Amino acid sequence: MPARFGDLAGGALVTGGTGGIGRAIVEQLVGEGAAVTFTFRSNAAAAVALVAGLQAEGHRIAAIELDLADSDHCTRVVEVAANNFGGLHTLIHAAGPHVPQVHLSKVTPAAFAHQVEREIADTFNVIHPALPHLRAAQGSIVAVTTAATARYPVRDGLSAAPKAAIEQLVLALAVEEGRFGVRANCVGPGMLTDGMAERLMASGDLDEAALAVTKANIPLRRFGRATDIAEAACFLASPGANFITGQLLRVDGGYSV
Repeated sequence: MPARFGDLAGGALVTGGTGGIGRAIVEQLVGEGAAVTFTFRSNAAAAVALVAGLQAEGHRIAAIELDLADSDHCTRVVEVAANNFGGLHTLIHAAGPHVPQVHLSKVTPAAFAHQVEREIADTFNVIHPALPHLRAAQGSIVAVTTAATARYPVRDGLSAAPKAAIEQLVLALAVEEGRFGVRANCVGPGMLTDGMAERLMASGDLDEAALAVTKANIPLRRFGRATDIAEAACFLASPGANFITGQLLRVDGGYSV
């Protein structure tokens, strides 16, 4: 695997590093030469195991618990991440709450407001304090969103609506922060065999009939993997994408076509 990040000063911060996509991104980054701090919300055991495994392989890695809803906590964690490896060149936001599949008519306004606030405000809470460090490094922001903002699947409104707002936030950051050399992009995952999709299948939110319909709507006729998303996110964060900003790369097997 090429060391695309090996010559960069500082490190990367990945939120949601114990999730399916987040873990794949962490492993991809360190494999490409990056020093990485990742955050976790509650799964401390998984975080400790991931750090121990990657340190044993000689990688520079650290983990820290983070409550994204607490803006002061986000600021402190960003400072810790920047101090861990002498700066911050990359922020990849891969954290997100589990989103149930439900018709919007059955969602209360209070529940909808809570979901929207969690996803959008949480994203801004971690990006905002990272901006001075990313400006100093002329670094990169990558947000993991969803293919559902291009082609809406029924019962996915609780996920698609706030992630559409996150995509607009990232576009605004691309326009406003470009003058400082900061790039901002999104990756839009389609249906995966791991991550949230795996949980939806396990919970029964997506039964075999629904899965068959979904697969038939994908031109490649198969589901993706977390590593597919990691490849895209790490490319967008890497120096190889240094003239790419304000873009949304959909990694969905053609679902959104």
